[in-house]
Amino acid sequence: MARALFGTDGIRGEAGKYPLDPPTISVTGAVLGEWVASSGRDQAVVIGMDTRESGPWIAAELAAGLASRSVQVQFAGVTTTPGVAYLAKTGPFAAGVMISASHNPYHDNGIKIIGHSGYKLPDETEELLESKILARLPGTLSAKPPQLSSDGTLDRQYSDFLASILPSPKPFAGLRIVMDCANGGASTLAPELFEHLGASVDRIGAAPDGRNINLNCGSLHLAHLRDQVLARGAALGVAFDGDADRALFVSGSGRMIDGDAVLLIMGRAMHAAGRLTSRTGEPVVVATVMSNLGLELALKASGIRMLRTPVGDRYVLEEMLRTGAILGGEQSGHVIFLDHATTGDGLLTALLLLDVVQRSGQSLDDLAVGLKVFPQLLVNIRVRNKRPLDELPAVCAEIRAAEESFGGSGRVLVRFSGTEPLARVMVEGPDMEPVERFAGRIAAAIQSELGSE
Repeated sequence: MARALFGTDGIRGEAGKYPLDPPTISVTGAVLGEWVASSGRDQAVVIGMDTRESGPWIAAELAAGLASRSVQVQFAGVTTTPGVAYLAKTGPFAAGVMISASHNPYHDNGIKIIGHSGYKLPDETEELLESKILARLPGTLSAKPPQLSSDGTLDRQYSDFLASILPSPKPFAGLRIVMDCANGGASTLAPELFEHLGASVDRIGAAPDGRNINLNCGSLHLAHLRDQVLARGAALGVAFDGDADRALFVSGSGRMIDGDAVLLIMGRAMHAAGRLTSRTGEPVVVATVMSNLGLELALKASGIRMLRTPVGDRYVLEEMLRTGAILGGEQSGHVIFLDHATTGDGLLTALLLLDVVQRSGQSLDDLAVGLKVFPQLLVNIRVRNKRPLDELPAVCAEIRAAEESFGGSGRVLVRFSGTEPLARVMVEGPDMEPVERFAGRIAAAIQSELGSE
């Protein structure tokens, strides 16, 4: 069914405006409270937030709604999305709520509900909650939003869990890193964790003021991190996004290490340790259709099969659960280690990657050797309507011509946007000239068949 509130990552919008206005948020809390009360689980919910200035009042409105249905709230304060997922799964909670809009600017915010399983709620549960919320709008609660006091022990439980994954108490002793926390949820937690594990951490993007989250910093803006890694002679740099469910890296030489490179490095390391498993017994890594062909070929050369899914971490997770794979992710740095966590976790990714660096005695550049990044071009074409590709003979002919020319050394992906009147053409190959040529020919054919007037 079409959704009015819940998107692919919870309820998102501009803070203060529908659906993130106080009445809608308080009703959302009340409906969630009723669901918790009927679930048969503990009658408590853990709430966390990133550093946006709207976070505290959104948390208070949610807490008021939950309290109106006699559901207790424990407030983790500023934390990360994977931190809330960990607490929801391991603590006495029926659910967890993370208040964040991830990599979006400060004026946006969101409400992501995570079940006791540690996974986001199933579609049917979100649809049930949405229908009840919409049926009660407009609505208000008589209760005044409470003053929430954060419980620091909750964040420490998550941090202690991460630290316990590595057997050595100071595994990163002697390692100097630059850490960009995006002025977000990991601004205190991440540097303190890695310093506790022995690393020397130079902090940037770790002074949140409520409005500077993701502002020219974090995983969307790696240039400053690269400059600082080179200027300070650090072994590497790591950048998180606002809610720290993803991480990207910069090597000591200044090379950008994206999610594809992380999947290769970790896939190889886990395969060598006999830990890269699946239900069929073969070593498998799950990625999306946007992961570079170079990753697929490098993994194949290491005896690892790569499975592709549609774009989106939810599809990666679904395929991992279906196949029993324990490693998957996206170019964006959203990497899932299912043997440790239920969601992408930037701190966990950094922890495990740095452990490979330390144990191997190699640099990130050395570990990523063999990853040839094929030129990739993405072209968007505005269309009047979205017809199946098999009804567009000229487009199909151009796609076949490109695929035959590449002969297995390139890829063509044509898909329609789910939210905009756009056709998206992605062409990838060993050289940019044919990539540009075939992308142009396919785009022209789509424009001729479906292009807007």
